[in-house]
Amino acid sequence: MGIRIAEVGDWESIVRIYNEAIDTRISTADTDYVSIENKENWLKEHSEERYPIYVAENNAETEGWCSLSPYRYGRSAFDKTAEISYYISETHRGKGVGTGLVERAISDCSRLGIEILVAILLGSNAPSINLLLKFGFEEWGRLPGIAEIDANRYDHLYMGKRV
Repeated sequence: MGIRIAEVGDWESIVRIYNEAIDTRISTADTDYVSIENKENWLKEHSEERYPIYVAENNAETEGWCSLSPYRYGRSAFDKTAEISYYISETHRGKGVGTGLVERAISDCSRLGIEILVAILLGSNAPSINLLLKFGFEEWGRLPGIAEIDANRYDHLYMGKRV
């Protein structure tokens, strides 16, 4: 598996994998599929110089992706903090793809001027929670039962790490 910075040609795979995460009903608070068109601004806001999107691929197949995004965009007190997100293709979950992506993102933080990573996720997402704990993230906040998906309520967790 190789990990590299995403390019425009990766957008279709990024959206496809994200839509697979929506299907799980535990991996994102989005409940409706997204498209390149409605994610285009978000995709364009990411760059290798500040907030990259990484893709993991093997034999030209995208297995997952990870992004670093501004936390509380436009508020300069948070300039050294980034939100980390990652999504793994359904057929590649549990095979170390997430580990490789998160490891790469953390290793790039110094170059990017990022000192703190925050992950915001549903409390029902045990695989992601376990991955973050493996990298030394801690629970920094919990909003109990505020996410509703298919008539089920879930906590919204904030996990963080100083890098």
